[in-house]
Amino acid sequence: MTGERELELEEAILGLLDRRAAGASVCPSDVARAVYPGADEGWRELMEPVRRAAARLAARGQVEVTQRGRPVDPARARGPVRIRRPA
Repeated sequence: MTGERELELEEAILGLLDRRAAGASVCPSDVARAVYPGADEGWRELMEPVRRAAARLAARGQVEVTQRGRPVDPARARGPVRIRRPA
């Protein structure tokens, strides 16, 4: 994945969060669909890159990755996660 695409995913995460209420979160699939708005299932290929983008943002303190409403280490998270701004 190119640095340009990685930056696009980070910006998409932050942009979606900016449009949500304070404390609201987004699902990685929301981000993938926003970046890949086609009618087919191509957005699914972006799920892991979106999770990696969220992990980079979390490492910089810009977002939190959560499971069941609690912050988790993105590198250890398995299963569904959500992304939100830090509290």
